[in-house]
Amino acid sequence: MLTQYIQHAMARAHYELLDDGTFYAEIPSIQGVYANSETLETCREQLQEVLEDWIMLGFHLGHSLPVVDGINLNLVLGPA
Repeated sequence: MLTQYIQHAMARAHYELLDDGTFYAEIPSIQGVYANSETLETCREQLQEVLEDWIMLGFHLGHSLPVVDGINLNLVLGPA
């Protein structure tokens, strides 16, 4: 379920080529998950790492995570 959540969240990512030639990416429905890198592939990889860290921190802090395409990780963990 976690892998599916990450895959579906990454499918929502928006990428932009900035004026300085670097790539910026974010997942609009997940606040604070973004990356910036010199190549599109590295940017995508960094974005996924940030997403994974964001999920783990959310679990650790007991935060409610947004439901992505019907995938609700909050049901897996239950109350903190």
